[in-house]
Parts: sequence; C-alpha cells; structure tokens
Amino acid sequence: MPKRVDVDSLSDLATPWSLRVVVTLGVADQLAAGVTEIGDLARHIKCDRDCLARVLRHLVSKGVFEEPVEGEFALNEAARSLLRSGPLRGLALDGHGGRSAAAWNGLLATVRTGQPGYQNVFGRSYWADLDADSDLAASYDVNMGRRAGEASDPAILLDDDTWTQVAHVVDVGGGTGETLAEILRARPTVRGTLVDLPRTVARSTEVFAAAGVADRAAVQGQSFFDPLPTGADVYLLKRLLLDWPDEQAVVLLTRCAEAAAPRGRVVVVGGVSPGRAAASAGLLMMVQTGGKPRTLDEFRGLAARAGLTVTASGHSPSGQFVTECRPAAGSTARKTNARR
Repeated sequence: MPKRVDVDSLSDLATPWSLRVVVTLGVADQLAAGVTEIGDLARHIKCDRDCLARVLRHLVSKGVFEEPVEGEFALNEAARSLLRSGPLRGLALDGHGGRSAAAWNGLLATVRTGQPGYQNVFGRSYWADLDADSDLAASYDVNMGRRAGEASDPAILLDDDTWTQVAHVVDVGGGTGETLAEILRARPTVRGTLVDLPRTVARSTEVFAAAGVADRAAVQGQSFFDPLPTGADVYLLKRLLLDWPDEQAVVLLTRCAEAAAPRGRVVVVGGVSPGRAAASAGLLMMVQTGGKPRTLDEFRGLAARAGLTVTASGHSPSGQFVTECRPAAGSTARKTNARR
C-alpha cells in the first residue's frame, strides 16, 4: 500500500521560520540561563510577549521546547540544538543566515530559467553580493569557517601511508583555514598554503596560531580561478565544487591540474558521490550560485575536460568520500575564463 503523504504538513512554512526566529533571538540561551517566564523572556530579548508566546507554543506542538506550566517555557533535547553554541545556530536570520533563508524566494526563477534565482531576489549575484557588503562577507566567512571547523578531518587521502610522500598541501578555496590547520596539526612534517580571497585568508592568522601551525602555514590571497601556487604534492578542494556550475568547475580543476603537473594530485572531498545524491542535496546552491553535487561518473567527465584522470575514489577511514586525480600525461585541457 503506498505510503500516505501529508502534503499540508510538507507545505508548512510556520515551523522553519519559527525556528529561525527563536535562534536569531537567542531564546534557547535565555531559557538555559533560567529566564523561563514568558514576560521576563520577552523583556530580556525585547520582543512582544504575546507574539513570542504564540511562536513558542507552535514549536512546542512540534516537539521543540516544553511548556510545563502555562506561561513557563523550558528546553528539551530538540530545543538544545538551537543554543547559539549548538549545531543549528546557522539558522539565525542575521547576517549570512538571513540571506540564505530569503534566497529560497528565487527557487521559482531558478526552476523556470535554469539560472540562479538569487539575483532575482537581491538584484545581484551571490558572489557580487558578498563583494559589495563587507558585513555580509564577514558573516559568510565566520559561518563557513565554523562549519569547516566542525567537520575538519585530516584524513583527506584514501591511503594513510601516502602521507609519507606528501610535503606540501595547497587548500584551494579553504576559507579561513580550519581544515588546513587540522591537517597540519595532525601531520607535523607537512606544510600548507591556503588560497582564497584576500579578505578571507586575512582571518586565518588566529586559526593557524591557535592550532600551533603558523610556522608551517602560508596564505595566498587571490581568486582561485587565477593560476595557483605550483609544485605542491596535494591540491585539496573540500566542498568547493558544490558552489559552482560545470563550466566554472572545469576552470577550477584546470587550474589545479596546471599547478599539480607533473606529479602532484588533486583531491576532491565533498560534492562527489559514488551514486546519485539525495534528492534535496544542493538545492540551496542551485538557487544561490548554480552549483550542484555530482556523481562520480559526472565528475570523471569534468576532470577529463580539465586534463585530469581520476586515479582513485572511495571512503577515507573517517567516512568521507574522496576522489583523487592526477594530471593526464600530455593533456591539453580546454581553457575557460571565469571569475569569482
């Protein structure tokens, strides 16, 4: 018998927006601090008492928060994830989180045209928006750095013994350096270079210092569509290809192939999967930038256009899906101009 689908609940926007509002206001943190009565809570976060109560009661009905006594609210396990130190703090509507939430208004335009709908909502492309608004860019860098820090994993190569052949890693589009810092911390004989926009790599100083690897970490502030530092053993693209449509992805891979030749390798972590990705994967990237996840076969095609040959793929010891490539001997990759 076919499973019954509750379409009405699937179309509910009240719950996701209520979650974002309470994270933005810091409601969970106030409850954790002992401010539980709705009047006191509203005063502390400068909100309308009755409207706040209605939002919280909606979430209580969905299993988030509790109201043990009328007008008194409390955290439960689900609500603890909404703490500012919790995993869902990125739901906050201030800064980059708010932009990402509002970007969904461009989904219809994306589906109709095949182009990112972000520009229809905000009047300029996603990357141009970050370039034009320094506060938004800073929020983006913090959010991406926090995500990278939570997911940092030095096991980026399929064969752990291969590290004996690695002296230099270039993290292409590595943000504020959290992933590279973890790699260098775990591998004391390896040095690294972080490549990203100047405003972004400028925030890496404290990251490398905190990890104790500043003496082995260099930074290069530039577009990663420009020629990359040459001669490294590994060029890492972690979740970077997800952000870009095929043409720009080929340019990124081409730059890596040029820099890695003749003996380096290009390692892609995230954004490539052995089979078809989950149906919802990458939808926000589709709206924001036109990026998308790719199957391994789809990625092989992009790599070939960039002058790369996929030499290995699989799950690393930590469970990440990793794809390793090497420059194809005598390849003549087609060059495409692209700018971030």
